[in-house]
Amino acid sequence: MLDLDSVLEVLRPVQDPELRKSLVELNMIRNININNGVVSFNLVLTTPACPLREFIVDDCRRAIQQLPGVKDILVDVSAETPQQKPLPDRTGIAGVKNILAVSSGKGGVGKSTVAVNIAVALAQLGAKVGLIDADIYGPNAPTMLGLANAQIAVRQGANGEILEPAFNHGVKLVSMGFLIDPDQPVIWRGPMLNGVIRQFLYQVEWGELDYLIVDMPPGTGDAQLTLAQAVPMAGAVIVTTPQTVALLDSRKGLKMFQQLGVPVLGIVENMSYFIPPDMPDRQYDIFGSGGGEKTSHELGVPLLGCIPLEIPLRQGGDKGLPIVVGEPDSESAKALVAIAKTVAAKISVAALS
Repeated sequence: MLDLDSVLEVLRPVQDPELRKSLVELNMIRNININNGVVSFNLVLTTPACPLREFIVDDCRRAIQQLPGVKDILVDVSAETPQQKPLPDRTGIAGVKNILAVSSGKGGVGKSTVAVNIAVALAQLGAKVGLIDADIYGPNAPTMLGLANAQIAVRQGANGEILEPAFNHGVKLVSMGFLIDPDQPVIWRGPMLNGVIRQFLYQVEWGELDYLIVDMPPGTGDAQLTLAQAVPMAGAVIVTTPQTVALLDSRKGLKMFQQLGVPVLGIVENMSYFIPPDMPDRQYDIFGSGGGEKTSHELGVPLLGCIPLEIPLRQGGDKGLPIVVGEPDSESAKALVAIAKTVAAKISVAALS
């Protein structure tokens, strides 16, 4: 018999592949309706960037098709990103569900490029996203997001100044680049740096965010320590290139987050190989090969993905048009979108485990 109970019963064995729990038990199946053999329902995923969305929908369809009398199946897919679990002695940010650090052991490995494109990719997939450019001494995110000439408003709140973030490509952004002249160096000691990072965390009108991504400065210094000790973090992503000197420093950065109790979601290998524009079928291992995979195995963390080096990737950053927007069919953009989906899935698993 085709009724609500029978539909729920055949859907009960269908699992979320990441969480390995029943969709019915997770309350991801809602508002089932049956009308003249047409079964419709809402499938509520744990992230709008779910990498297995079509796989889950197909599993649901196959399960329901077992029932006699089914003429059609209509699935309305939406998402509710879970809130990261609170941690003692760390203050969350009102309205912000998950905070993710994108970090590197050394400069020049493309960390900001990865952070900006992950943020934009998540926004394109339907998430509400913010980005903190915590590289106080070298703030590049405004240029990469096409906001080099933007100005952010400052107003007085009940507890001091409140910053209103700039916005482009679906991402809210705060950066030291909005507060100083382009050629002005920031010559600060640690306490002042700590203060501005806390301001970016707690004195910005972020609103409701699924993900707040923090583009960290390179290294293992004050900024990383401030962030890890201030807020409950969903995790950290370590960006490296394949060559040995970058991998040595990335290992230090990875170990630092682990010592501070921040989950390391995995390693991203940037500039994995070069694709010449006039010979797109060729690949050149300019910085070596396999370093990220080897390091991930040695340290027991996942390799989230490998991003090729393409000229449009650099051009997009210079023009303020991230490659996931400007050239979405490029190999670099595809890799970055896949990494964004994987990171989002891992954050949801951690929040619901």
